[in-house]
Amino acid sequence: MRQFWTLLLLVIIVLAAIGRPALAQEATPQPTPTPLTLFTAYPAQEAALGENVTINLTLRGGRAAQVVRFELDGLPESWTATFRGGGRVIQAAYVQPDQDSQIELRLEPPANPTAGSFGFTVVARGEGETAELPIELTIQEKLPPSLSFEVELPTLRGAPDTTFRYNVTLQNEGDADLTVNLLAETPPGFTVAFKLNNQDVTSIPIAANESKRLSVEAQAFPDLAAGEYAINVLAQGGEVEAATTLAAVVTGQPELSITTPDGRLSAQAYVGDVNTIAVVVENTGSAPAMNVALSGSQPSGWTVEFEPPVIAELPIGEQVEVTANVQPADQAIAGDYMITLRAQPEEGRTESAEFRITVRTSTLWGVVGIALIAIAVAVVGMAVSRFGRR
Repeated sequence: MRQFWTLLLLVIIVLAAIGRPALAQEATPQPTPTPLTLFTAYPAQEAALGENVTINLTLRGGRAAQVVRFELDGLPESWTATFRGGGRVIQAAYVQPDQDSQIELRLEPPANPTAGSFGFTVVARGEGETAELPIELTIQEKLPPSLSFEVELPTLRGAPDTTFRYNVTLQNEGDADLTVNLLAETPPGFTVAFKLNNQDVTSIPIAANESKRLSVEAQAFPDLAAGEYAINVLAQGGEVEAATTLAAVVTGQPELSITTPDGRLSAQAYVGDVNTIAVVVENTGSAPAMNVALSGSQPSGWTVEFEPPVIAELPIGEQVEVTANVQPADQAIAGDYMITLRAQPEEGRTESAEFRITVRTSTLWGVVGIALIAIAVAVVGMAVSRFGRR
């Protein structure tokens, strides 16, 4: 009897274990199939008069794999419509559940279209499922060709060696694509280059209603006089053109030179002495040189100092004479050495010149050497005369 009840308990446990997964499986909710769907990113569009229109459609599969056919409802009879997929004209598409197919709807206007708005519906009919997509299309009069310039900063200031860089936006305001030639009328002393994406260009294609950012770079000659200069920029595309005027304000710049009164860049120096060199600093530029700092680069152990160390102002076309105090190193031996003298204005380029310094031994040391030799000769003579008699 005990064996019977034990066997019955085992059967109940096995049946419960088998039934529990079945119940859990029945309790799991099943996903609801997605219905057939047709959509586009731009259901309302505008087009120019006489322009072909392409509308990109996405067809998403529904509850089952099926063949879906396309229709148009409400399209004016004067328009021609074709559906395209995979590069071919199609009338239907085969779709899997929840998978997308890309379809193109191409619309061609009649020979004599009229401006206005109209709506139609794209219908996708599957096997027991239908998806509809309303489309609104507005036809506008085609805008005539037109170009315009927009300049961020039309007037720039800089020294003669400055690159005047203007940021310009060229806008095609018409409904036709254009190839635009870029021209510049410059005053003497300037060169102009057009750049697009850091590349030199002389002409660019620009689509209808498109804008492109250009860089107009004007380079002045180094000796250009100070003043304001006008640069006329012209964009020509077919029979249309756009023009704008840029201004380059060239400010004066000092231009220094360093030499000596006789023009020779060489001098002599003696070890142990402070040797003076007369230096002439001249301003040949187009602006006064202010606070010109004088300095030098010299061999190790040497010193170079100027009197005065700073020229407060050096007018245009004038020169000033200063003194460079050069002292060679105590260990310097006779020979040629190079030092560099510099003049650095508050605004402008630093000018430098190299001087050859010939180091000679001091005359005093020569006299001392001769005296020592004379003393040595005298001592030897006295020694010879004294010991020679013995």
